[in-house]
Amino acid sequence: MNLELVKTLGHLKKFEYKSKSIKDELRDNLIQKIKNKEATFEGIHGYENTVIPELERAILSRHNINLLGLRGQAKTRLARLMLNLLDEYIPVVEGSEVNDDPFNPISRYAKELIKEKGDDTPITWLHRSERFAEKLATPDVTVADIIGDVDPIKAANLKLSYADDRVIHYGMIPRANRCIFVINELPDLQARIQVALFNILQEGDIQIRGFKLRLPLDIQFLFTANPEDYTNRGSIVTPLKDRIGSQILTHYPEDIETARAITAQEARVVEEQKHSVLIPDLARDLLEQIVFEARDNEFIDAKSGVSARLSITALENLLSTAERRALISGDKITMLRLSDFLGIIPAITGKVELVYEGEQEGAAVVAYNLIGEAVKSLFTEFFPKIEKLQKQDEESPYDDIVSWFFNQKDGFELFDDLRDKEYQSRLDAIAPLDDLLGKYQPKLTKQDSYFVKEFVLWALVEFKLLSKFRFSEGLQFKDPYGSFINDI
Repeated sequence: MNLELVKTLGHLKKFEYKSKSIKDELRDNLIQKIKNKEATFEGIHGYENTVIPELERAILSRHNINLLGLRGQAKTRLARLMLNLLDEYIPVVEGSEVNDDPFNPISRYAKELIKEKGDDTPITWLHRSERFAEKLATPDVTVADIIGDVDPIKAANLKLSYADDRVIHYGMIPRANRCIFVINELPDLQARIQVALFNILQEGDIQIRGFKLRLPLDIQFLFTANPEDYTNRGSIVTPLKDRIGSQILTHYPEDIETARAITAQEARVVEEQKHSVLIPDLARDLLEQIVFEARDNEFIDAKSGVSARLSITALENLLSTAERRALISGDKITMLRLSDFLGIIPAITGKVELVYEGEQEGAAVVAYNLIGEAVKSLFTEFFPKIEKLQKQDEESPYDDIVSWFFNQKDGFELFDDLRDKEYQSRLDAIAPLDDLLGKYQPKLTKQDSYFVKEFVLWALVEFKLLSKFRFSEGLQFKDPYGSFINDI
C-alpha cells in the first residue's frame, strides 16, 4: 500500500485495510518473527532461555505485563524493544488527540468528523516509533497527569459548560491509545492512583470527574517494578496485580561471558580510547568478576541489587584512567594495568547500597576490597591453588617469587605515572615471575604478560604471601616478614 495515496477514509476502504487491536498486532507480528527464525528482542543477552520465552508467551496470550526485578536488569530496554513487534504505520483520524482508528473511533471529535465527512474524513499515518509512552511513577503523580481532568481554559475558549465532555483535557493514558504504555517503578505510584487503573485494565474505560465517559482504550500496558520497593517504599495493590496478566521475573547475568557481552555493547567508549588503550582479555574478566563479588559481598545490600550499569561505567572509568596516565607520561599507546583498576572506585561507590557494617567500613574501602576479592577468585583459573596450610618441607610454585621479595629490603614499588617501558622494566626485574608464566601460561602474548604479572602480585597479597601498601604515587609490594627480619 502506497501511504502517500491513502489520505482519506474512502481510500483506506478501497485498499481493504483491516484494523486490529494493538495486542493482536503484537501477537501476529511475533508469530511471524518466530516462524521466520528472527530474533525478537535483539541486543538482550542472558535472557534467551529465561525471560524472553516468558515474554513471548505473555504477548501470545495478549496479556498486560509486569517485569519484576532489581535495578539494571534491562526491564525498560525490553519494553522499548516491543516497538519492533508493531506494524510500521497505522492510520489515525487527522487531528485526533487519542489516535482514533478510522474504522473504530472512540472520541467524540472523531465520531462527529466521520459523521460529517464520511469517506472524505482525512487520515494521517502514525509510525511505530511514535507509539510508545513512558511514565516514571513518583509520589507526586496525579490522576489528572495519567488519565485527565477538566480544562477550564478550553471551556472558556469554546464557551462550554463544565458538564460538556469537550472540556476534558486527556492525560497520558488516553493519549497513548493504540500504543505501548510503560509505567516504571509501579509500587512508587500512590495507591489511589493505582486504583484509577483498575477499569482501564479490565474494561478499557476511564472516569474523569463526574463524566459518564466510556473510552474503550486499546493499549498494551507494561509495568516494571523492583522487589525492594514492596517493603521500602510502597506496594502494588492486590486488585491491580490481579488485573495484570503476566508477571515476569528478570535477573542478572549468570556468567562472566554474558556480562562481558552486555558491557561491551553498552559502554560508551571514545574512538581514541579504542586505539590508544590495549585491554588484556583477563582485564575484562576481572572487571565483571568485581560486579559478581559485589552481589555476594556481606557489606552490600543484596536486596537493593548491583546494577549492570556498574560494569559499564567502570569500564569507561578504567579506560579513562589508562588514557589519562598515557597522556601525562607521553605514551601514544598504552597497555591497561591492574593498578588502573583503582580508577574505577568512584564508579563502584556510586552504584552500591551498603548495609550498616559497610557504612562503618566506608564505601571506598569496600570498593577497594572488591578488586582484591575478584583477583583472588580468578587467580585459581590460571595458576595453581595456594593452600592456606602447607607442610614445612613442601615446595610451592610461588616460593621463588616470595624469596625474591624477601631479599628486597626497601620493597618493590610501582608508580602510577611510569611510562610503559619503565613499568615493563620493573616487572621484568622479578625473574621468578617469568618462570611462573612460562610454566603455567605459556601462550600469553608479551603485551598481556605484564598485566598478568601484576595480577600475580595482587593475588599473592590476597593469599597473605606478600603485603601491599598504597601511597600517593603508587603501590609498594613487600614480603610481610622480610622487612621485619632485616630490621632485626
